[in-house]
Amino acid sequence: MTKQDYDVIVIGGGNAALCAALTAREGGASVLLLEAAPRAWRGGNSQHTRNLRCMHDAPQDVLTESYPEEEYWQDLKKVTGGLTNEALARLAIRASAHCRDWMRRHGVHFQPSLSGTLQLSRTNAFFLGGGKALLNAYYRSAEALGVHIRYEAPVERLELDHGRFVAVYVGDERIAAKACVVASGGFESNREWMREAWGQINGEWVADNFLIRGTRFNMGVLLKFLLGAGADAIGDPTQSHCVAIDARAPLYDGGICTRVDSVSLGIVVNRNAERFYDEGEDFWPKRYAIWGRLVAGQPGQIAYSVIDAKAIGRFMPPVFPPEKAPTLPELARKLGLDAQMLVRTMAAYNAACRPGSFDHTALDDCATSGLAPPKTHWARPLDTAPYYAYPLRPGITFTYLGVKVDAQAAVHFAGQPSPNLFAAGEIMAGNVLGKGYTAGVGMTIGTAFGRIAGTQAAAAALNQGAARAAA
Repeated sequence: MTKQDYDVIVIGGGNAALCAALTAREGGASVLLLEAAPRAWRGGNSQHTRNLRCMHDAPQDVLTESYPEEEYWQDLKKVTGGLTNEALARLAIRASAHCRDWMRRHGVHFQPSLSGTLQLSRTNAFFLGGGKALLNAYYRSAEALGVHIRYEAPVERLELDHGRFVAVYVGDERIAAKACVVASGGFESNREWMREAWGQINGEWVADNFLIRGTRFNMGVLLKFLLGAGADAIGDPTQSHCVAIDARAPLYDGGICTRVDSVSLGIVVNRNAERFYDEGEDFWPKRYAIWGRLVAGQPGQIAYSVIDAKAIGRFMPPVFPPEKAPTLPELARKLGLDAQMLVRTMAAYNAACRPGSFDHTALDDCATSGLAPPKTHWARPLDTAPYYAYPLRPGITFTYLGVKVDAQAAVHFAGQPSPNLFAAGEIMAGNVLGKGYTAGVGMTIGTAFGRIAGTQAAAAALNQGAARAAA
């Protein structure tokens, strides 16, 4: 069964796919969007998002002060350790400065930062109603513009001709088009692929202990197909947006409410009741995404954020309540930890804390001395009962292995860009995110490259149609 009714096919149903579909439609192309999930679960990981990191040179409605291009770039460079394509990163950064008016035209509304997120008021614009509201607005706009949308339509493979897109296959159904945008996400929901990528440490399959913060539908089917078909790969399969989340979270779709934000206010210990990293390295929005990978490197992929009564009310509480006890030994027993070791670890930490002016909104001078690993900011003795702890596991949002693209979002085959196959969102995010993460940058990448891919796909389709008409 073969159909060819569309100029552009967009594969995916999240932010990047919708930005591509809307932009292609605005460019004059007829568009079919194929979403693998049922309508109730549409939107991929975008349904769990809440903000967009934005460059701006002066205060703008919900954004305070300024956040210039160079500072944005330095923030990204720091968390990636330089594993990023600077030209593509700057392209996305600059696009973030002028995308919000376009978003508003499609029904997206913004709100000021709320309590618990005030440190992001300068850098990130929050969606009114969160990611679900953003998606609903985009879907309404797409339908009004005449974008055709099909749910429960997983694309299993593409028909390619030496890097040129020809058609997609949904089961046995072949659908041809003049151009295509692949925005189908990473492979984080594919447990077998994750297991293969991470392998074993001390006889344990590391990925078996991971939780997936986002959608269960990102199986990496098209990513695997494209890499097998000769598309140029980018990124490390073990790198991802990997956050320390509550170990009691569900296997899929726990979302933002399972994140544990208490790390910088206390200490983090592994199942041996030992600290293993600097909890006060930098502001949480810049460094929160390193902690999932850090926990992944610990025995059993489990850790515990331990705080005392002084920390309560200073961080956004997650959905699950903490374990609570009047003494450290009792807390250790509740967690299944060696009580003597936890008391010893805490005593060493408390003794190493040096007097300073505690300020959780700044990189303060409260640090440890002579302790390995150190705690470089917000180091205060944990000595005020009751004591609290959150169990932590790695929570994977999206993987960074992807296809290589250029500034036109064209997928590359043997170093050459496809004339009519483009990629946006998580399936190409590894071009910008070699490792690490900073809050809101995933939505920056998806929005910027979604719009670029949609524009280029429409142009490729319409130019192809014009050329055929002329012939």
